[in-house]
Amino acid sequence: MLNNMLFKALVVTTEQLTIILIAVASIFLVFIIHAIIKMYKLKAENKKLMETNAFRDADDSYKDFTSSHLYDVDN
Repeated sequence: MLNNMLFKALVVTTEQLTIILIAVASIFLVFIIHAIIKMYKLKAENKKLMETNAFRDADDSYKDFTSSHLYDVDN
């Protein structure tokens, strides 16, 4: 008798399962749309940064410091 009552309490109808699946799918759809919008915004920002001179100047000012005494292999 107890097993029968427990079984009836755990049974999910088709309508309940449909509602749960629609809710979960809606939440994931919101996450996917948010990720797509963010991706396009980051892509546009990256394109804008690549076109500026600040990015090119940063590459030209780089100095190779590996030959300093901290990296001396004769020690």
